[in-house]
Amino acid sequence: MLHCQPGAKVTRVVGEHDGRLKISLNAPAVENKANEVLIAWLADVLGTTKKQIELLSGHTGRKKRVLIRGLNQNAIIEKLAPDT
Repeated sequence: MLHCQPGAKVTRVVGEHDGRLKISLNAPAVENKANEVLIAWLADVLGTTKKQIELLSGHTGRKKRVLIRGLNQNAIIEKLAPDT
C-alpha cells in the first residue's frame, strides 16, 4: 500500500503516512502522468520491468495498491526503505 504525493521536485520515498509507504512523485496528477511516473520509478528502483508492476487500485487517488511480480516481499521492502 502506497500514499503518493504528486507535484514534487523529485520522485523518492519520503517516509510513512497512515501506515503506508509515502512516495513523492515529480509529475502532476493529470492525465495519468503521476501513475506512469510511479510505475516507471518502481521498476527502476526494484530492478524489474514496468510490465511486472500493476496498479490495482487508486488510479485517481493518493492511496494506491500495487502488485509487483517476480520479487518477494522482503526484497521489495529492502529496496524501498526510506533514505535516512
